[in-house]
Amino acid sequence: MGEHLTCQGEQASVVGMPAPTMTAAASKGTVLIADDDPEILTMLSLRLSKKGYKVYEAADGLQTIQIAREKRPDLVLLDVMMPGKNGWEVARELRNDPQFADVGIVMLTAIGEKVNEMTSPLYGADEYVDKPFDFSDLEGKIAKVIASRKKAAK
Repeated sequence: MGEHLTCQGEQASVVGMPAPTMTAAASKGTVLIADDDPEILTMLSLRLSKKGYKVYEAADGLQTIQIAREKRPDLVLLDVMMPGKNGWEVARELRNDPQFADVGIVMLTAIGEKVNEMTSPLYGADEYVDKPFDFSDLEGKIAKVIASRKKAAK
């Protein structure tokens, strides 16, 4: 089985700011993580930064849209249940905006596999991952979506 996320004594980056250990030159891509659970936000930010991604964070749906417009990430990793706007509303808004046509969207949620499987594509998500999740599975989907979006944009 792959790696599972844990958070013991690690510090999060400031919401909306890149993780401090990542340089743009070494980045595998830019990921905006949107989750209202600070522990999940911290764990994902730290893990993806260590794997070579440049990471931005958002704690609610409205902030996610604002940061996406400012930073133009390669991928948005969206929790579904967030304040402001939920993840599905954010996904739909991004998909309806042509400037985000090449941005990947991965839904990350605990709402249930069947609901996620049926609903995520309706709102324009490229992939979905159910909580609790295996980090290697999540990273594989992130890498796959970023690669396919970059290929389609060429």
